[in-house]
Amino acid sequence: MARAAHAGPPLLAVGGHHDHFTEETVALWRAWGGSSARLLLGPWGHPLTAAPGPDAGPAHRLNLGELYVRWARRALTGDLAPGHHGALALGGAGLWLPADAEGEPRAHRMRLLHGSAFTADPVRPLRSDDLTVPADGPPDRCLLVTPPSPRPLDLVGLVSVRLRATAHTPSADWAARLVVLPPDGAAERLAVGVVRRAEPAGQETAFTVGLGRLARRLRAGTRLRLEIAGHHFPAHARNPHTGDDPMTAAQLLASRREVDPDSVVLNLPVLPSRPAPTDPAEEILR
Repeated sequence: MARAAHAGPPLLAVGGHHDHFTEETVALWRAWGGSSARLLLGPWGHPLTAAPGPDAGPAHRLNLGELYVRWARRALTGDLAPGHHGALALGGAGLWLPADAEGEPRAHRMRLLHGSAFTADPVRPLRSDDLTVPADGPPDRCLLVTPPSPRPLDLVGLVSVRLRATAHTPSADWAARLVVLPPDGAAERLAVGVVRRAEPAGQETAFTVGLGRLARRLRAGTRLRLEIAGHHFPAHARNPHTGDDPMTAAQLLASRREVDPDSVVLNLPVLPSRPAPTDPAEEILR
């Protein structure tokens, strides 16, 4: 990324909010040293418009091939205005915002449902491809929830969770998964973050888990469920909790965990007012 600051040619950085490389795409655009840098972020996965997310609408179906050609022609003829510009889609709202739109960080306290003490077992890890919460048996995650939102929320920017917690193994992953619970409809994964910690077993520590970047409108009445677990498999390799490399470890240890529910703070980037929409093609081609 350091070399990007010394780059000279125009840049068009295109990505999706459901892609694992969203933050890197934004960082590249911000660091670009050329006179012209453009950013386009849609509600898509890594294959872009071929993999729309559940929050994508008709307004987010762009003809990227045509847009690339038009941008390249303007770049080759020197007709692009200097500066960093672009557009990002607001999922669930059917509109586009200027690329520099950013919500204000707001701290949300959450109510504990269960699992302030749980066991993270790499033999039976929490699945990344399953949002079902077990209704019986010992807890495998800490589960918290927000009250229903009294109004629509536009979330644009980075999400994080701050907490104090204890692991009784020398190595521990802490996976935080944020799930949307709409007033009607199925649960939907919103954001995920994982950090690896190595502290003396049994020592309580405070830390933050980054959950990535959002651009999403949540309807009034929506609740958010936060799951704090020791794994997010198979999207992330299981931590054996021994301190060994997960790819070569020969032993798997169950890890007893405790989370202080009063310490858990969910930081959401909330736009303070309804945003003014923009046209993505105009922002890219200006």
